[in-house]
Amino acid sequence: MPALERLVQFTTARHRLLTHNIANLSTPYFKPVDLDPKSFQAAMREAIDKRRKRPAPLSGPLEIRSTRQLRFEPNGLQVKPSPRNENILFHDQNNRDLERLMQDLAENTMAHNAGIQMLASEFDMLKLAIRERI
Repeated sequence: MPALERLVQFTTARHRLLTHNIANLSTPYFKPVDLDPKSFQAAMREAIDKRRKRPAPLSGPLEIRSTRQLRFEPNGLQVKPSPRNENILFHDQNNRDLERLMQDLAENTMAHNAGIQMLASEFDMLKLAIRERI
């Protein structure tokens, strides 16, 4: 559950950035920013592998190392997005790419929804386990 919680926190923060980029698509001199999903995935993979090597792998916190863009705190996630410089620069100094932004938004939404559904499933299993004991 801690890994799913961090996934939902990451996708929520990234969703805010992507929608901000879309809202400012035609703003002169606007530079889109984003979070790198690959660095988040690498940090999660490292933390999960480290946790699996413990004597009791399902107990204790999930210790995730901070990255250049992400600082993992006990109560949330602090983000420092990086500018996206993947596209050509237009005459108004904006490097917009609506198709790429919409693709990133769709992928992020799918990851977010999957995390929410898995968390809901985990809570349903916990409820079932609690009801069986009473």
